[in-house]
Amino acid sequence: MTVPTDRRPDRRRLLLPGLLSPEPGLETYWVRAGGLTGVRLAAGDELTVVDLEGRQVAELTTLRPAGTTQPVLELVPDGPATVLRSVVARSTRIADPVVAHLVRNGLDPTRLEAARLFGEWSPAGATERFVAQAPGTVVVAAPGHEMRLDAAEANPPSDLLIELRRARRGMVPPPPLPEPLAEPVLDFRVDRASARSYEVKAGQYIQIIDVEGRQCSDFLAFHSHRLQEGIERGLDSTATRYFMGQAYPQPGLHGKFYDPDMQPLVEVVQDTVGRHDTFGLACNAKYYEDMGYPGHVNCTDNFNAELGGYGIAPRAGWPALNLFYNTAFDGQNQLVFDEPWSRPGDYVLMRAGTDLVCASSACPDDVDPSNGWVPTDVHVRVYDAERKFSMAIAHRVTPDQPAKLTKKTAFADRTSALTRQFVEYRGYWLPASFDGHGPQEEYWACRERAAVMDLSPLRKFEVLGPDAEALLQYGVTRNIRKLSHGQVVYSAVCNETGGMIDDCTVFRLGDTNFRFVCGDEYTGTWLREQAERLGLDRVWVKHSTDQLHNIAVQGPASRDLLRELIWTPNTQPSFADLTWFRFAIGRLRDHNGIPILVSRTGYSGELGYELWCHPDHGNELWDAVWAAGRPYGMLPLGLDALDMLRIESGLVFAGYDFTDQTDPYEAGVGFTVPLKSKEDDFSGREALLARKASPQRTLVGLELEGNEPAAHGDCVHVGRYQVGVVTSATRSPVLRTNIALCRMAVEHAEIGTDVEIGKLDGHRKRIPARVVRFPFYDPDKERPRS
Repeated sequence: MTVPTDRRPDRRRLLLPGLLSPEPGLETYWVRAGGLTGVRLAAGDELTVVDLEGRQVAELTTLRPAGTTQPVLELVPDGPATVLRSVVARSTRIADPVVAHLVRNGLDPTRLEAARLFGEWSPAGATERFVAQAPGTVVVAAPGHEMRLDAAEANPPSDLLIELRRARRGMVPPPPLPEPLAEPVLDFRVDRASARSYEVKAGQYIQIIDVEGRQCSDFLAFHSHRLQEGIERGLDSTATRYFMGQAYPQPGLHGKFYDPDMQPLVEVVQDTVGRHDTFGLACNAKYYEDMGYPGHVNCTDNFNAELGGYGIAPRAGWPALNLFYNTAFDGQNQLVFDEPWSRPGDYVLMRAGTDLVCASSACPDDVDPSNGWVPTDVHVRVYDAERKFSMAIAHRVTPDQPAKLTKKTAFADRTSALTRQFVEYRGYWLPASFDGHGPQEEYWACRERAAVMDLSPLRKFEVLGPDAEALLQYGVTRNIRKLSHGQVVYSAVCNETGGMIDDCTVFRLGDTNFRFVCGDEYTGTWLREQAERLGLDRVWVKHSTDQLHNIAVQGPASRDLLRELIWTPNTQPSFADLTWFRFAIGRLRDHNGIPILVSRTGYSGELGYELWCHPDHGNELWDAVWAAGRPYGMLPLGLDALDMLRIESGLVFAGYDFTDQTDPYEAGVGFTVPLKSKEDDFSGREALLARKASPQRTLVGLELEGNEPAAHGDCVHVGRYQVGVVTSATRSPVLRTNIALCRMAVEHAEIGTDVEIGKLDGHRKRIPARVVRFPFYDPDKERPRS
């Protein structure tokens, strides 16, 4: 008998990372560096602990139920459970729900012991497997210590992974509800295909949780005092989009929802999903009738039933904030939708701007992808106004990893005292500009005197071991074998097609020690994948961003103001002797100061330095630099001013001037690809040989006529047809004209070529421009070399 195609055992399944595993009974849990995770076990369950990056000790503590004597796992404790003891002893709120439950039931930290797994030289991906002998709880911790900048060997703590295969694989437990962010004032479930109304006081926080993932939850909020006056004023999506300038508010500067009277009702504080809808209506009877499902339960009727008691008139379709609803406009301006991005436990946290009457639904739509075809529950919690929660957006390095909320940098205490203009940048909050100054003034400070900027979101990785040089020699385009101790090199990172997946700087700290600094956190994962593919089993790629934050001091006065701050031992070059793209490891002021690394690097096109320290020392480093810079007229520098500086200097930016569809030649950094002098193979080499032999596009500079600016993505024309695209653009203060970087067809890339930048539809309005030499400012880079 022929087996139907859709039942063949080798048929590939849809990939749904982060949702339920396609392997029945498999559960995965992450243990963050320096943190812990608790898991409940039943007899026969198989537990595997994975050292993802290598060289990370794991502490396993097992706890038996009261009154039992049989051990949970065959483990022999060999020391104190240092992480668990510390967390239990000092913490008032424990994020892990299993450990939090244990603590509430009187866990005694002084008696906690642990068995240690792995070690200082365990390989990346090392595993230890156990089978539960009896029911109980296991707590897995990833102990870690501060990474010292002046240590001979850096080994930052890293994450662990837990894989749990249940013995009873037919029993798939529902995803655990996240622990409350604080003690809730309200805490209730909205059952699937239903809605609930509730009241919230001004300043209180509303957390709406997607319990099982891929479930929409429509949200309504009304001004409570206006309702008492007989006036209905609720969330207005049109007014909100107008004031926020976005499809929907997100945490940060543009996070408020307004009513028709233009009064803010709620502000988004935290969002672990980042994809919602403010264009569609809550599902309604007409939608289902038109789909052929008359009488289908719907959110609008559920809302009408819940809100009638507040004097709110029923509607045929409610315009709601459709949380977790995945909509977008396609290239033909059609509103399209698909399954939500949300995972089990994802949430949105909002703060009430006034007393509110609210309603939340668990959407019943089961006839299209809106809820992943299977409606599930939603959970709502309300927290007291006295609680304070930081603004945050979630990021995932890979789809199957847990969300990481936006962080503050080590210098946030100091920069937040100087501005409120913070934007989210690659998982951190950074100043866009500074109050009392603004981008232009900050720009001129850097060009004429000195400026200081927080660049901590740069991703750092320690690449260690005998195979470290071989890995980087393959992983980046530059010739790492020629890199000397104390030297830095800028490089492209390419995939096998020659596309730029990132750019980076590589610091050589020793024969087998390198620091890899890039923009994308996934690049570290990619390096580990290359090491495994190449069989390089004596190299470790350890994520060190949380151990190393940095500021840049840039401008013609930067050397003078830092001269008395940086002390280096005799084994390192003196600060005054540092040349371009060199670094030294020293201390602040003298040999008793905090350890720092200083590199003569930057992203401004000026003489400049970057100072790197452990986050615990951020305030001290900032204060010292700030005091030293005052006599020189130094100012803080935000992202807006930095964009002007780097475009003038022809410095490319990921996502704008290059992507993985762009090779280094097209990105204007072809100098990073030494095809003739680098004989060793590297990722993308063969593709780059072909691309260089037959170039199609290249990066050029454009100078625009008049005062109208270009923008990223603008089309560039010669006659009717497009020949290029603007990648970055700004008004140049020093050149007093509008400039742009453009990826241009090589046939029109000659200096002096006249082109037109298309606005509106690309044809109805054109800005005359001309191809000019770039970098626009200091093209021979005499200033940073000075």
